[in-house]
Amino acid sequence: MDGPKKMITPEQAYARMSRICAQKEYAPYDIRQKLLRMELPADAVETLLSRLKKEKYLDEKRYAESYIHDKLHFNKWGKRKIELHLSQKKIPPAVIRDAFARFPDSLLTDSLQTLLEKKRKSVTGHSAYERNGKLIRYALGRGFSMDEIIRCLKKIDIDFFPDETQ
Repeated sequence: MDGPKKMITPEQAYARMSRICAQKEYAPYDIRQKLLRMELPADAVETLLSRLKKEKYLDEKRYAESYIHDKLHFNKWGKRKIELHLSQKKIPPAVIRDAFARFPDSLLTDSLQTLLEKKRKSVTGHSAYERNGKLIRYALGRGFSMDEIIRCLKKIDIDFFPDETQ
């Protein structure tokens, strides 16, 4: 028993989007999706997006930097996973590169060592090889590169790779 759908005007849509963009950072892609769900014409959607960008409610660079900061500090993600998620939000690769340039490399890999040390306590396996494999898969899933993972595992425990020392 749905009633008739309320038609929303572009001005009402702008008011809603400017209000939510003032509260938190959004990717232009997310706002475009919201506007399309309001069943606005495509030209009105593009006009509203350009207006929001012009008035600084939307900014891809600011969004990317905020996203990277939050995922590094709160979710402890690696660079690769963050890049993937930003590209899914249709953020251009150049903007992603510039945003990552503002963060030192040490900050991008600092969380890996603590993650691996913590995970290592709960990983079970019949051999060191099996446990290492599980740790590596865990870290890859978090978005860290294989080089970073191996370097960090060696730093944690020299005898962690028993076959290499012989």
